[in-house]
Amino acid sequence: MSNRATAAEASVRANRVIPPAGPQRVLALAQLSNSVGDGAYYVTSALYFTHVVGLAPARVGLGLTIAWAVGSMAGVPLGRLADRRGPRGTAVLLALATSLAVASFLVVRGFVPFVLAACAYATAQSGLAAARQALLAGLVSRQERTGLLAHLQSTLNAGLAVGAGLGGLALNAGTRAAYLGVFALDAASFLLCAAVLLRLPAVDGTHQRNGTHARVEVDQGPGRDAAGRGDASGVLRDRPYAVVTLLNTVLLLRMPLLSLGIPLWIAERTAAPTWVVSALFVLNTGAVMLFQVRTARGVTGTASATRAVRRSGLVMLASCAVFALSAGVSPWTAVGVLAVGAVLQVVAEMQQSAGSWQLSFDLAPPDRVGEYQGFFGTGVTVARTLGPLVLTALLVGWGTPGWLLLGALTLAASYAMGPAVRWATQSRGTEGQGTGSRGTESRGTDPFGGPAPEPTLKRPVPVN
Repeated sequence: MSNRATAAEASVRANRVIPPAGPQRVLALAQLSNSVGDGAYYVTSALYFTHVVGLAPARVGLGLTIAWAVGSMAGVPLGRLADRRGPRGTAVLLALATSLAVASFLVVRGFVPFVLAACAYATAQSGLAAARQALLAGLVSRQERTGLLAHLQSTLNAGLAVGAGLGGLALNAGTRAAYLGVFALDAASFLLCAAVLLRLPAVDGTHQRNGTHARVEVDQGPGRDAAGRGDASGVLRDRPYAVVTLLNTVLLLRMPLLSLGIPLWIAERTAAPTWVVSALFVLNTGAVMLFQVRTARGVTGTASATRAVRRSGLVMLASCAVFALSAGVSPWTAVGVLAVGAVLQVVAEMQQSAGSWQLSFDLAPPDRVGEYQGFFGTGVTVARTLGPLVLTALLVGWGTPGWLLLGALTLAASYAMGPAVRWATQSRGTEGQGTGSRGTESRGTDPFGGPAPEPTLKRPVPVN
């Protein structure tokens, strides 16, 4: 084999993991920069707040629940701000705000200051997620968005794994200085994220485009007045999109499965050794890093996205049934059964992620992506808040019937997504009026219509 052929194959393999040069790679670098700090924060924060700050575990849980509830409500207005004022500047400011919120944890010494700092952190994080999605929509063509989000998910997992390793060193040291070092690292990571985001081209907000008389095609769907402008209640009046978001929230209840549901199931209901918890976490993280991009490759429009979500429900039902079989068997049999269940679970996770990413963008008006992404992202917050309660009740309390009920609930939500998506596309108007809710599949035109118009860039020069 020639050196040229070898180099070409290496380039193809690299592109499966690393996004193409330009804005896509810069977005991935921004994701990597703050995910390392977040990984360290996630594995140390609970012990820091209880052992160093001195808060009771119940108060920590209450404070974080309040914080994420506040953050979920802030996601929509901050996403709307990104749409109006420009997503790059908004994302940079929110990254700086997140850094400041994390740094404030260093001086927290009581419950009330902790809740205030946590609310600031959750609010900035929710807004940053919405602003970055709007920035992605402005810089990347509609056909490339799901593929890039798959790259970003792989990057996120890689960064979290590295950060978790650094956090593990702090846990092993167990000193106040080590914990403070982790929080300082997380704060610095968001400063770096803000600096990286500044390398991206700026995207005009809607008020800037309107002010310069740039033409943006919008529909007269839900949440708009007769002129096609968003009304005061905005996305909250878009009932089809709200239903899609609700169904996606049900599917996201599996989020605490790996960190809470499965560990409790292994400890309480199986004879498997506890080290299996760590092994399954590594399996999940590694699989997402290696295969999320490939899984998302076939999702290019609303039709393929709906099929991916429906398949994920079937696979998740199978995963739940397999996990249920791990109870009442020998330790090594339980290990094997749990491994099979974990493989099925991560396959379902990657399919559901790819499908939901595509739907969240395609069903949003092109000039209100930030606002709609802010609302769609509340599903993650609700899953983080309710997921532990639901999974604990189902899996630890009910055992095998709980697993089967969780699988059935997921399957029902995944199959209900099809009618909900059809309702959402029909509510945007008649076929052929590109509204951002209808896209083009890679093998032809999606039945719902053509691609949405893209926002105009201030500086359309690619970033190397």
